[in-house]
Amino acid sequence: MSFRPKLKDSFLLASIMLIAGSISACNSGQELKSQVSIDGAAVGFPISLAVAEEYGKSKPEAKVSVASSGTGGGFSKFCNGDIDIAGASRTIRDEEINKCKSKNIDFVELPIALDGIAVIANRKNSFAKCLTIKELDKIWSAKSDGKILSWNQVNPKFPNEKLKLYAPASDTGTFDYMTQAVTGKAKNGRTDYTPSHNQNLLVQGVSGDEFSLGYVGISYYIQNQEKLKLVGVESPLGKCQKPVPVDNVIKNIYTPLSRPLFIYVSKKSLDTKPAVKEFVDFYLDNSWKWVDSVGYVALPDEAYVRVKQKFGRGETGTKFKKAKPGEPITNFI
Repeated sequence: MSFRPKLKDSFLLASIMLIAGSISACNSGQELKSQVSIDGAAVGFPISLAVAEEYGKSKPEAKVSVASSGTGGGFSKFCNGDIDIAGASRTIRDEEINKCKSKNIDFVELPIALDGIAVIANRKNSFAKCLTIKELDKIWSAKSDGKILSWNQVNPKFPNEKLKLYAPASDTGTFDYMTQAVTGKAKNGRTDYTPSHNQNLLVQGVSGDEFSLGYVGISYYIQNQEKLKLVGVESPLGKCQKPVPVDNVIKNIYTPLSRPLFIYVSKKSLDTKPAVKEFVDFYLDNSWKWVDSVGYVALPDEAYVRVKQKFGRGETGTKFKKAKPGEPITNFI
């Protein structure tokens, strides 16, 4: 099955679904129990949307709303008890865990796919072929804010041209993961760049500026690869690697910029809304069918088995907070 939605159309469809869910919420308590609501990361959003659409074919009475307000926005709603499931491109933070606890919301943490953060440059760029983590740190670290402004400051072999940067907004999981991976500290990113929650806009920015650099989730690169140059990243072993072919992500070769994507499911919703458990069961059994076609990377087979077992046990809390960028996913399920 080929499913590669244009993000703009996906957001429109999700908005319609969300409105429909909101209207339904005004009906009886029984109907409320039949609803399932998801919000969160733009990265991974197409997977949830594909699953929800397919679930609706087998369950026409289902009322599943899917939206994307970013990982931080999704967790905010989730920990406030406003939604059943949060989509996330990073692990939940301590302050979010504390907010959930204050609302008596426990959660089940479920990895659902893998992603590689693609470092992208303009197609005319002939010099940025492979960047080291040290160079990426120099480009993106908070200490470079207002100081590292030209390419030759990153590497004296690069031209003396203005460095124009495009990246996800600072409240996104992609920003958090990237800054953690290249600077060693979460939220340690510079602010003097062009941010957006819509990664298609980042693609447009980089493709239109010869001396620009940015990073996006792998699906956004794959969908726009004719417009962009994919920049290699030097691995800890000293080899230049890229997230394409995607086997480099599956085999944990593209480090440290490979990462898991998650859904976080409210235990309260699981206990009080049978529709949520039914939908998540469907999600875990079937999401792998659409992961590749929407531009992400399926988990190793062993991981899917373990995730399903974890959900069956109803195991709450997070294990992935201990994971360092690039560590195998199966170590934490």
